[in-house]
Amino acid sequence: MALSRALRCCQRIFSWIPVIIISSVVLWSYYAYVFELCFVVYLLMFHVCFIMFCWTYWKAIFTPPSTPSKKFHLSYSDKERYEMEERPDVQKQILAEIAKKLPIFTRAQSGAIRFCDRCQVIKPDRCHHCSVCETCILKMDHHCPWVNNCVGFSNYKFFLLFLSYSMIYCVFIASTVFQYFLKFWVGDLPNGPAKFHVLFLLFVALMFFVSLMFLFGYHCWLVAKNRSTLEAFSAPVFQNGPDRNGFNVGLSRNLRQVFGEDKKLWFIPVFTSQGDGHYFPLRTLRESENPLLANEGKWMEDGGSDEESAGEVASKVCTVDMNDSSK
Repeated sequence: MALSRALRCCQRIFSWIPVIIISSVVLWSYYAYVFELCFVVYLLMFHVCFIMFCWTYWKAIFTPPSTPSKKFHLSYSDKERYEMEERPDVQKQILAEIAKKLPIFTRAQSGAIRFCDRCQVIKPDRCHHCSVCETCILKMDHHCPWVNNCVGFSNYKFFLLFLSYSMIYCVFIASTVFQYFLKFWVGDLPNGPAKFHVLFLLFVALMFFVSLMFLFGYHCWLVAKNRSTLEAFSAPVFQNGPDRNGFNVGLSRNLRQVFGEDKKLWFIPVFTSQGDGHYFPLRTLRESENPLLANEGKWMEDGGSDEESAGEVASKVCTVDMNDSSK
């Protein structure tokens, strides 16, 4: 027990190494650019890029990943009934019965309700268990070692902004340093520490820019298609089978889901993503016809009521939508 606890502690310490490396490189670039090279004419723009980079990086690192609400956790009685049952088919029926009260449309590959045995929670759509964070993450994209955090619903916008401002920071440094690199190449630059900084600033900026360009381009494609990295590799499964475009509701609405309605806040690292991460509009359902997308108050409370369950409402909406499309 003590050994496993010590190993977990060491793992947490070592997981900060990539963040320390990135932070060290950035701090060195600041020192080299501001104090060694001292490009006075560029300092204002440089500090704008530097502040936005640090702000977005900080938000991507220290924004806690969102986890499923208590509504998705099994009650004491349901948990006891589920654990006491040894037949897998009956366990699936128990989960399906509980899930009728929740806005869940995706399924496991077997067609069963997605359930996390470790967290004892019915997984909301697009939610996955992160083995590093040891918890279920809403709209999990991936666990990123460079931010030492799980990228998901709560910080996906910050992660995208971090990538974009990192690229801008690298491009700005490379473009302003390049003229001095040419002087270094032809021998016009005086001997001194500035030579070393000019050479490595350009090299590091270009190296990071190339790697960031491919990563940022890939995530732009994911946002346009309304997919996570996990969904790009394995299509989400719905009641009618796998569908990679199940959450794709059009480019404009896809962007608003991540960045929000107010375009003035799109490029500022404040949380503006739509919803609460537990349910998402579906391509096969019109938002105006789906009561689950209106507000969380539509969900049935534990203990039952005379209202229809979320699963029954969704099935009726699907039937109406299919009838409308066939006319």
